[in-house]
Amino acid sequence: MPSEKKLMRGSNVVGEAAVRAGCRFYAGYPITPQNELPEYLSARMPEVGGAFIQGESEIASINMVLGAAATGVRAMTSSSSPGVALKQEGISYMAGQELPAVVINMMRGGPGLGNIAPSGADYYQATRGGGNGDYRTPVLAPAGCQELADLTFTAFDIADKYRTPVMILGDGLMGQVMEPVIFPDPIDIKSLPPKDWALTGCKGRKPKAIFSMLLDLNALYNHNLHLQEKYDEITAKELRWDTAMTEDAELLVVAYGTPSRIAESAIEELRAEGIKAGLFRPITLWPFPTIPLRKLAAKIGKVGVFEFSMGQMLDDVIMAVGERAEIYFYGVPGGIIPTPSDVARFLKSSIKGDGKVGRRIEA
Repeated sequence: MPSEKKLMRGSNVVGEAAVRAGCRFYAGYPITPQNELPEYLSARMPEVGGAFIQGESEIASINMVLGAAATGVRAMTSSSSPGVALKQEGISYMAGQELPAVVINMMRGGPGLGNIAPSGADYYQATRGGGNGDYRTPVLAPAGCQELADLTFTAFDIADKYRTPVMILGDGLMGQVMEPVIFPDPIDIKSLPPKDWALTGCKGRKPKAIFSMLLDLNALYNHNLHLQEKYDEITAKELRWDTAMTEDAELLVVAYGTPSRIAESAIEELRAEGIKAGLFRPITLWPFPTIPLRKLAAKIGKVGVFEFSMGQMLDDVIMAVGERAEIYFYGVPGGIIPTPSDVARFLKSSIKGDGKVGRRIEA
């Protein structure tokens, strides 16, 4: 029997999906526009025997998640932009300690406290590590509530498989919008693979320890090489992207998350006018789907990049495409959401190559 379709707010979708994916520990601190997520889990976690803690700060919360993850439980935290900035030290610790957890960021405008309008300006923070040290975190970018549900399951699986923190990057609009969702069936926690590294008490066995301080130079050197081998494996095996209407396209539009949905509506407007555009949507922002984008861009010849920032994903597109195609960019800072017609005007300008909307990028 398929699961029943439910109409739910985006932040609540993540909470329900996390519970069904086996999450049994949540710690967080309030910040709009994602407060509905901890509110939802404050009631839902006790129903499944889990633990919910509202920490005294974002820093405290991420370190509580670190401690829970060290015991082997599936653990999660959530916040929005400046709150995630405060969590970066703990995320770096967890990367160094190889502890799995899921971090949700419903992005808001910045820098600083900014405002609660949707934004995409945490792309650098999410995809470049964010904290100190030579580490990366897999980053998943859903485009709506159904993918929020599905990718929450995926995030916990990737976190456990590779022993790493994983981030889901949404935005304020996605966290607040209500859409119908069909949830995956709940997993049986007992069916999850054993975590032999977890700290569960040492009665009857030798003690174990999990730490990230490696004062021996050779030990740190080799540990970082080990981490890089893991990141190389993630890059090889966990790339995710989607395309639409690219078979006959004369312009390839690159967008992720909420902007990808606006771009798709703009593309449909253009196609109704006989103008052929197609969509390339990265789902993993790290690892970025460089090779698939490179091949498609070289075939089509023109690329339009649209995002809710002033050119953060653009850097990855430039590295992927290089001089294989003309690149045009249209970005909006946090606070304003353009309409599909606004984006359609940019796409028309890109096809003409006149740069009257947005700007042409010289790779």
